Amino acid sequence: VMSSCENARDQRTEVRELRERLLLMAGRVESMLADAVTSVSEQDKELARATIAADRHVNRAEVDMDRLCLQILSRCCLLAPQELRFVTLTLKMVTDLERIGDLAVNICERVVALRLGGPSGYYREVQRMGDLAGGMVKAAIAAFVAADAEAAMGVIEQDEEVDALFAEFSAELVAQLGRDAHMAQFGVEMQSVAKWLERVADHATNLAQQVVFPNRREDL
Repeated sequence: VMSSCENARDQRTEVRELRERLLLMAGRVESMLADAVTSVSEQDKELARATIAADRHVNRAEVDMDRLCLQILSRCCLLAPQELRFVTLTLKMVTDLERIGDLAVNICERVVALRLGGPSGYYREVQRMGDLAGGMVKAAIAAFVAADAEAAMGVIEQDEEVDALFAEFSAELVAQLGRDAHMAQFGVEMQSVAKWLERVADHATNLAQQVVFPNRREDL
């Protein structure tokens, strides 16, 4: 029979593995998001298709990490409180990461299916929103791993900036449609992309809230 010391040692090894897998999954999601935004700004259908294909790795990572979390939690609990908290919060956080990956896929599917065209200024604004939302995701994961509540609060505060950019972007699209009715299709496409990026920022905020308010959950 495995001793309690050996059991605890194995569990802590699994927690280290979980941490590594979380960082790997987060890195993949960040790359997918960056590539999705680039595929829009450069209207690059091949990059969009490659990003869609990469989503299967994120989906697989979610399944594997859920299984590992439950495996750790199913045993006699010999973990330190902070390790136990890390495992339970990881279960919640991988869901947000997987959804961010799905939003990147949504953006890429729009690029593949439709001809965006339109004024270049709108692409710069999408890039700006994408860079900010992607930075929020990266910072939220870093704050979680470091258990840095102050850094997490900074991420939460940035969500207002993304919301403001989205509102400004939407208002400009409406104004553009008033000047040129032929821009309707372009406006719908770009509005969808901007909304998905705003949703990415919401999920990044969810991630950060797990650091600041570990017992609170908002499905945005």
